[in-house]
Parts: sequence; structure tokens; C-alpha cells
Amino acid sequence: MTGMPIGDDDGSEAGGADAPGRALLPEKEPGAFRTIGEVAEDLDLPQHVLRFWETRFTQVRPLKRGGNRRYYRPDDVDLLRGIRRLLYGQGYTIRGAQRVLRERGMRFVQAVGRGEQVAPAFVESDHEPEPEAAPPPPLGRADRASLTAVLDDLRACRRLLSRLDPPAPAADAPGG
Repeated sequence: MTGMPIGDDDGSEAGGADAPGRALLPEKEPGAFRTIGEVAEDLDLPQHVLRFWETRFTQVRPLKRGGNRRYYRPDDVDLLRGIRRLLYGQGYTIRGAQRVLRERGMRFVQAVGRGEQVAPAFVESDHEPEPEAAPPPPLGRADRASLTAVLDDLRACRRLLSRLDPPAPAADAPGG
């Protein structure tokens, strides 16, 4: 069976001679839409990842038909392939890939997906630092009194428990 070239993640030759860096899918017209299953298989990703990316990358907008089935246009597939290369090939975070889309545009990321462009090198600033926890608000007089009372009760419980006789050692159990 002949196939239509579809981009490979690492750019290595996997398809026909006229399509370096492309894998072969069952033949479809170049402008044919692809189902989520076909795209997931082509990009070597689970389908739920593609659905998740739709929530994080608003540029990914497959057509939805009866039964909420997704159909991806060729440009959608190129965009997803570009996002995959940014995230998995170049180590971008989702925010970093979103920044590339915002600053360089969808056509650029599609070209990255086709292997025609290379995204800028991943830089440390693409990592969002964890926000530091804010210090707790100061306790009011009533809160402080409540906590002190609970602490006193806990200390009293500890004293009572320490006065209990330790349990007697168990008699030698058979087989022990």
C-alpha cells in the first residue's frame, strides 16, 4: 500500500524519497482531514494528549462533526507536530511553547512541524518559577487563646498517657 507523507518527530528519514522526515500513512488526498486516531498514531501520542493540547493551545481547532468527532486539517496536523517538537524535542514547557506561538506565530510553529524552521533554543526563562507561599496572617487574640487551650489539652493528654503502665510482654506465642 502506498502512503501519504506525514512528518516524523526527529526529522530522520522515515518515509518516501520525496518526503524526508516523513512517515507514511494510508493514502489520502493531501488536503484530506484526519481523525484524532490517525493524528495520534502519526505523532506517536495518546489521543488524550491531543485533547489536552486543545485546551492549552487555542490555535488548535479541529472541526467537530456528529458525535463530537474531531477532524484535523493538514495545517492542524503541522501545528500539532510543531508543538510536539517544541515540547518533546526541544524541552519547552507548555508556557514556553505558548510563548513561541504568541511571539513567532502559528505559521512559524507549523513550519517547525514540517521541519522547515527551527525554534529558538530553549532558555531558562521559559521555566516559570514556583511562586513562594505568602506568610500566614498574624493570629488575633481570640485565635491565639484557642490554640493555647488546645495545646494545653494535648500536653495534659500526653502526661496521662505517660503514666499508664506499658503493656505486659506477650507470652511466647507458638511458632514465634
